[in-house]
Amino acid sequence: MTETRAPDGDALSWEDLAAEARSARERAHAPYSRFAVGAVLEADDGRVFAGCNVESASYPVGTCAERVALGHAVVSGARSFRRLVVATGAPVAASPCGMCRQALAEFGLELEIMSVTLNGAAATWRLGELLPASFGPEQLTAAPEAGS
Repeated sequence: MTETRAPDGDALSWEDLAAEARSARERAHAPYSRFAVGAVLEADDGRVFAGCNVESASYPVGTCAERVALGHAVVSGARSFRRLVVATGAPVAASPCGMCRQALAEFGLELEIMSVTLNGAAATWRLGELLPASFGPEQLTAAPEAGS
């Protein structure tokens, strides 16, 4: 799936973004867990970047859909985001994992997140609600501790 943009610069609806995330889910490579995930990340300028999970027989090497979408966005020059939609086949809405939350937090905790399922269940959060005590650049610029 390539980068998309709403016509005339208008924002896509949540429903349109959910459809894009479901479409990305269909491309997932999840032969081991069979838990296919699709995600779309909307930049502040209206561009939409898709991702799907990509598993590996060497389990730790796999990558979540949210981080694939984030990488797609970053390599395309996007650095500011407003919405993320995650689509799964779970019976209830699933939030991004901790690793994805931390990666997304690098770009702002105000990101709106919606999780949708194939059966119509949905939930929404702000990233800051899911990761209230995130580690960020401000920790890296703190004064060194005494004796270090």
